Amino acid sequence: MALPSLFNGQWVVGHSDSFSATITTMQLVIWVVTFIAMLALTLFIRYSRMGRACRACAEDLKMASLLGINTDRVIALTFVIGAAMAAVAGVLLGQFYGVINPYIGFMAGMKAFTAAVLGGIGSIRRDDRRPDPGYCRGALFRLSQHRI
Repeated sequence: MALPSLFNGQWVVGHSDSFSATITTMQLVIWVVTFIAMLALTLFIRYSRMGRACRACAEDLKMASLLGINTDRVIALTFVIGAAMAAVAGVLLGQFYGVINPYIGFMAGMKAFTAAVLGGIGSIRRDDRRPDPGYCRGALFRLSQHRI
């Protein structure tokens, strides 16, 4: 099913005799929405009480339960957050490609899975100073495979 484009327009960011590089408005919208979503998720996980509970459950589910954390509620919240992020990604992907079909996210999901396997699903940072090299490998793989 075809979708009407909500964001039209593009900017030329590089030009030579043989080609030009452009950024579309939709690509810019995707970058902004992704940045806001990841910032909100990071702030939630790092500074909220429920985020602390999520981190405790991720570290040791049994110990979190012994400390009085409702682990079932935390697990349910984790699935809700994951579904919300997937919904945002699906809407952006549908707008980017201009169509909706049942298989639109399959390749994106396979690429994300591969990036997670290569980079690891742990923390983005090993400590407070530098990013984890595994995460960087996965992110670079994901960025390099965008158009394949």
